[in-house]
Amino acid sequence: MRLFAALRISVQSGHAFVAYCRTDKGESVSVDSNERQRHLPAGRKAQLAAYVAETGQVTVGELAERFGVSIDTVRRDLDQLAAEGSLVRTYGGAVSLSTVSRTDRAVDQRLSVQEQEKEKIAALAAALVQDGSTIMINGGTTTLALARNLGQHRDLTVATNNLLVPGALPPTAVRDIYIFGGAVRALTLATVGPVSFRANTGADLDISCDLALIGVGAVSADAGYTTSNLAEAAMMQEMISRAARVAILADASKFGRRLFAQVSELAAADYLITDSAPPPDLREALEANGVELLIPTAAATAPASKRQPA
Repeated sequence: MRLFAALRISVQSGHAFVAYCRTDKGESVSVDSNERQRHLPAGRKAQLAAYVAETGQVTVGELAERFGVSIDTVRRDLDQLAAEGSLVRTYGGAVSLSTVSRTDRAVDQRLSVQEQEKEKIAALAAALVQDGSTIMINGGTTTLALARNLGQHRDLTVATNNLLVPGALPPTAVRDIYIFGGAVRALTLATVGPVSFRANTGADLDISCDLALIGVGAVSADAGYTTSNLAEAAMMQEMISRAARVAILADASKFGRRLFAQVSELAAADYLITDSAPPPDLREALEANGVELLIPTAAATAPASKRQPA
């Protein structure tokens, strides 16, 4: 069917218009501008970004069906929108920036956010863990990815408040697993309470670890490492205080932000493990505070002397 010149245009609600055209068979048809714009690259991407922002989380297949384009086209659009900072690309889809910024949300929602980035961070963090060492791991999905990446390790002692970690740890990697007690936060599936264990006499045992692996909600040059929950911040502080070495785990979406409770200043960590380079101000602050930055392209730069247990 061929369409000839438009005969009439009417404005609806101050936004969309309908163009009335005539076919080669004399039939009158209308073309909604929203529908036409959807198939124009710039207009489609704008609508796609708006839809992701409204929905919060979408899959590539869902977007392809909704916008009537191929999966490859959707992937290209999402990649470009992510590069422009309009959304966050995830494996198999995308999430809105507002969804990423809501750090204090259910763990099952966070599992699908920044999956590839978390896996890169987890692999680097696992390289810092020595066989036979004692490690502390806090709550969160990045530290959960770390636990899954310890399959090549042996004889580890693990203490954690992350209720998902024991099931994620490869059985061959661990000698002992301990869970810190306290109240359970159903939202994050983590306990909140003292970082301690009691002897049969009722006295607190003095505990320490070779390495604390701490996932945080935000990292900034002025506020250091922060999180959204006071009780969890207190636990993270105590884990850090009991560790010979400290590695902070945070993907790049957490840079330049500050959340409610400060965990520590930048200098409290030996390493910041992330998926891509931080902005210049944060990178300079990390260097000034003696924090070694570990990113995938620089994984081999961690000196062997610092990889040994204290």
